[in-house]
Amino acid sequence: KLDSTSVKNKAPAEVQITAEQLLREAKERELELLPPPPKQKITDEEELNDYKLRKRKGFEDNIRKNRTVISNWIKYAQWEESLKEIQRARSIYERALDVDHRNIALWLKYAEMEMKSRQVNHARNIWDRAITILPRVNQFWYKYTYMEEMLGNVAGCRQVFERWMEWEPEEQAWHSYINFELRYKEVDKARTIYEQYILLLVLSCNWIKYARFEEKHGYIAHSRKVYERAVEFFGEEHVDENLFVAFAKFEETQKEFERVRVIYKYALDRIPKSQAQELFKNYTMFEKKFGDRRGIEDVIVSKRRFQYEEEVKANPHNYDAWFDYLRLVESDADSDTVREIYERAIANIPPIQEKRHWRRYIYLWINYALYEELEVKDPERTRQVYQACLDLIPHKKFTFAKIWLLYGQFEIREKNLQGARKVMGTAIGKCPKNKLLKGYIELELQLREFDRCRKLYEKYLEFSPENCTTWIKFAELETILGDIERARAIFELAIGQPRLDMPEVLWKSYIDFEIEQEEFGNTRNLYKRLLQRTQHVKVWISYAKFELSIDSPERLQKCRQIYEEANKSMRNCEEKEERLMLLESWRDFEKEFGSDSTRERVRKLLPEKVKKRRKLTAEDGSDAGWEEYYDYIFPEDAANQPNLKLLAMAKMWKKQQVDGNGENVPEKDPAAEEQTACAITHKSIQTGLLHYFLQQIMQNFYDL
Repeated sequence: KLDSTSVKNKAPAEVQITAEQLLREAKERELELLPPPPKQKITDEEELNDYKLRKRKGFEDNIRKNRTVISNWIKYAQWEESLKEIQRARSIYERALDVDHRNIALWLKYAEMEMKSRQVNHARNIWDRAITILPRVNQFWYKYTYMEEMLGNVAGCRQVFERWMEWEPEEQAWHSYINFELRYKEVDKARTIYEQYILLLVLSCNWIKYARFEEKHGYIAHSRKVYERAVEFFGEEHVDENLFVAFAKFEETQKEFERVRVIYKYALDRIPKSQAQELFKNYTMFEKKFGDRRGIEDVIVSKRRFQYEEEVKANPHNYDAWFDYLRLVESDADSDTVREIYERAIANIPPIQEKRHWRRYIYLWINYALYEELEVKDPERTRQVYQACLDLIPHKKFTFAKIWLLYGQFEIREKNLQGARKVMGTAIGKCPKNKLLKGYIELELQLREFDRCRKLYEKYLEFSPENCTTWIKFAELETILGDIERARAIFELAIGQPRLDMPEVLWKSYIDFEIEQEEFGNTRNLYKRLLQRTQHVKVWISYAKFELSIDSPERLQKCRQIYEEANKSMRNCEEKEERLMLLESWRDFEKEFGSDSTRERVRKLLPEKVKKRRKLTAEDGSDAGWEEYYDYIFPEDAANQPNLKLLAMAKMWKKQQVDGNGENVPEKDPAAEEQTACAITHKSIQTGLLHYFLQQIMQNFYDL
């Protein structure tokens, strides 16, 4: 024995031998085959009987060992059959059937033996027994009918088929029966079989085969009738696209193109989109071959309709899908179809009573009403749509002013003024809103019913007294009607309200109103009353421009006086930008209308723009760095007065020095003079600070 360490060369051999090669060589050499047994020659009858005895004894022994092994019985019977011992073979088959009468192979071998022996009646007897005991084994029926047909016994074969059909076998059995009748030209009998067949096996493909059978034999009317019966039989719940495709192709071969279109449209209206792909494909191909542009468009519209149907079935509250669907059918379908889809759409009421969920839904009702009014031209139905919508909305929680206004405008178009007023009155009574009141007032204005407008404005202001726009519109109405005093009284009531949403707009409208009436005294009083409430810079500027706009000799003086007052009142104003705005406006005024002295005076009032830094603090109180900003230093500010006083005192001291010497001081350069003044000022400040600190030290000493 060699171990792995004793092998010196472990490299693979140059010629490799595979397992397949070994098996092939073994097959060629026939190593696995045993030599055939020696042949025995029987020379006389005694030897033959002895041989038969031994073989039968062997078969019987095998059967006694295990009676349930049917192959032993079949081998025994076939051996007897080979010796032409038909009776013995028949006896063996019968004994075997007593053991297992449900064995299919046993019956087949038994019957085949009788047929080979040309024992027809025996074979019939066996087949009858087999189909009686095992009627669901189709192989017995096929063999039996085939034997009878081969024997030319057509009536007997038909009788076997009829017995078979009573058991309601599978599809192929019916076709075998039909083909049998067609081989002998019995078309009427084949039609009768089809009638039974389509009612027992309820499948659309069987109806299609029946119709094609009629078409093949030239019975066109019968074929069409079968298709129509199939459509009616399956109804709308169990429709199949293959049935309609076959029906349409049949009509297409008969050149009935209008019938083809009707079939396709009927099917597309009833079959879900997911199950109609083949139908769409065939319909499109048909229209391309035989239709016009309109027909192809109809196919596309039908396909889109199916898409929308699927969307709204998946989510009935997808109102955008309903809008697209309705837009499609409005352009193509009749009014009844459109109305039906509108009814289906508005039936999907939002589940939550919140206005944001109803916004898209309410437009379905609006479009429905407009369609009935403009397209169908049915005013009574339009009125019913509006009324149904208003009955549906929970007005105690929220309402939609658009619906009320559209309803009222519709009644106006129908010349039903009383009905329109009733609608708007109901709206204001149930749910007063700004839009409703404004819409009702505009409606009455268009009708020139000014007394009603006055009453509505009064109701509106009772409901919303803080609405400045309403006060202004009311006053404008009275102004247009020429009642100036009434308009002025309305403005007075308005500015006297404790709460207003836009008071600046109201005051401006009142002032503009007085200016239009050329009541300048009233305008001045209004400005003064307004300035008592607010010191806003725009009010001062507007007041000054108003005085400037009046054509009088004193207008410049009055305007300048207002600027003076404004400047004085705004010295303590924290908003330095507003004060700067006032001075810039004053500067522009003086630039156009003033003199050099007045311009110089305003120039001296203008501030100096200084860049400063301030410390920033974060929300948590920590240091956030520094920020640069611009500040304005006005010459008149009290904060700048000490430095200015020191500078003035320095100039006075220098002047006294010069006047005391009594010498004529020659003119000096302004720059040098300014430099000297600054030096004196700096020295004076230092001296003043020194005296101050000495005084504080002495005071502390005395206190001790």
